[in-house]
Amino acid sequence: MSDRVIVTISNGIADVRFNRPDKRNALDREQFAAIAEAGEQLKVADGVRVVVVSGEGESFCAGLDFAMFGELAGGASGDADRGDPGGTTDGRITHLAQQICWVWQELDVPVIAAVHGHALGGGLQIALGADIRVAHPDSKWSVRELHWGITPDMTGTLFLSRLVRNDIARELTFTARVFDGREASDIGLVTRLSEAPYDDAMAMAREIASRSPQGVQGAKRLFNALYLDGAAEHLALEREVIGSLIGTPNQVEAITANLEQRPPVFTD
Repeated sequence: MSDRVIVTISNGIADVRFNRPDKRNALDREQFAAIAEAGEQLKVADGVRVVVVSGEGESFCAGLDFAMFGELAGGASGDADRGDPGGTTDGRITHLAQQICWVWQELDVPVIAAVHGHALGGGLQIALGADIRVAHPDSKWSVRELHWGITPDMTGTLFLSRLVRNDIARELTFTARVFDGREASDIGLVTRLSEAPYDDAMAMAREIASRSPQGVQGAKRLFNALYLDGAAEHLALEREVIGSLIGTPNQVEAITANLEQRPPVFTD
């Protein structure tokens, strides 16, 4: 496994840490591949009753690495094995960018995201893919994609629609504004606020790990039967919409204007 994601298993708890602290755990090709690989390995790992996902350094995950923006014009298809976010694998209902969020729902056991610092764009969507979110009150969240001229394409619209009111999901997406953990808790994105989210997530994990593993897994299966109904069709639509946007003049203008620190000039 890549050292971009560190996984340790002890007393029934898989401790998964994104390990790119110098870049606030931003998502480049290697990071996409490493997160997906960690999820696949946990599916077959022995003795795992609960998973805690967190980020090393100052942030959980600050979203897409700036180095990836130049590749957005290349389209939404690619090779998942090479870390292409738009890459697909036969038999999956996701492309790679969706899979690093979706994989936490594919695990039989509960997954807790411990969020501090930033959870922007793809980072927010990874957190939403977990079953439970424990976050610092001052953590920064954003459905950031429209800031870059695209739409959420990492399961974000699916999980947003399950967690918050429809009008709130739309407002957060259309504005791409940054909001803090307190607001995230108030609107239902965050399960619990904590001054020490990793410590409290691990304490919750220990409590879950003390319960009957078959009972816990059965409960997750039942919740998912309702929570994820229609997911395959919706994720396909996510891929269709993002594919129609990447590389278009307005999308390129959004990236260029932000990198040049000027107001964008869009055409209708």
